[in-house]
Amino acid sequence: MKKFLAISGGVGGAKLGLGLTQKLSEDQLSFLVNTGDDFKHAGVNISPDIDTLMYTLSGLSNQELGWGRADESWAFLDSFKTLGGESWFQLGDRDLAVHLRRTELLDSGQSLSEVTAELFSRLGVKYRCWPMSESKVSTKVYTDDTLLSFQHYFVRDHCAHEVKSIVFDGSEQAQPPQDLIEYFNDPDLAGVIICPSNPYLSIDPILSVKSIRRALACCVAPVIAISPIINGESVKGPTSKIMAELKLELSAKTVALHYDGLINGFVLDTLDQQLAGEIEDTGCAVLVTNTMMNTLDDKTVLAQTVLEFCNNLGDLKCG
Repeated sequence: MKKFLAISGGVGGAKLGLGLTQKLSEDQLSFLVNTGDDFKHAGVNISPDIDTLMYTLSGLSNQELGWGRADESWAFLDSFKTLGGESWFQLGDRDLAVHLRRTELLDSGQSLSEVTAELFSRLGVKYRCWPMSESKVSTKVYTDDTLLSFQHYFVRDHCAHEVKSIVFDGSEQAQPPQDLIEYFNDPDLAGVIICPSNPYLSIDPILSVKSIRRALACCVAPVIAISPIINGESVKGPTSKIMAELKLELSAKTVALHYDGLINGFVLDTLDQQLAGEIEDTGCAVLVTNTMMNTLDDKTVLAQTVLEFCNNLGDLKCG
């Protein structure tokens, strides 16, 4: 039985993840998710990217807001704000219940991967989801005059600051789940898919964990990435802004080169087909297809196309 691992962060990763679940059973598909965004707020442990995937796969995501849970209410946040609590991070009542339960389980001594499995199961999601680390790794952003945690940069300050560099505090000591590392050596692993998430804020935190990067680089199965850049613009989020501030060319090719040495296949949108030859010249196979995911059908078709691409690739790596 062929197995696949999807590396995910944020909304883009969750969208493709949903498409993949339409084509693969829980025995065939697992997820590795960014936890560099994780933080503690109002006394509870919050794992935004894990929760985005969990809500999306369970059918509970808030389609109107693009984040959080559907049919949300805000009694806690209103009362918390009245009492002088910080309200810049929007904690809905149903969402808060997840964070409270996560905190309770972590405080009881369970690992983050164990807690994540429990929460997924409770919400009816049978797919396995590994956090990138059992220990804390924090994405931090250097700006002109300060060092900001990711949530302060992204949510509180709405990405207003110019990014000078990005660091991943704790990555040197990161402890990924042991069965995750073993999964890379599973003889049934047929492909690793890097979802169209922000390369710098969602995927790089995962790659900053040395044992994960090493396992990916040595993986016998094909490794492919889907570009989050279409026609010189990011589909969602601050990717374009960050690339410009880091003096990087706003191009899907830049993303492909960013994964040099890790991937042997790259998926381009049809609007960027002119870049295919340049990327192929680096030794990386290229697939050109529609990568916009506005509907469930879009997500499912892209997932099927990506899986077929993965199946057709050999085990040579780019670079």
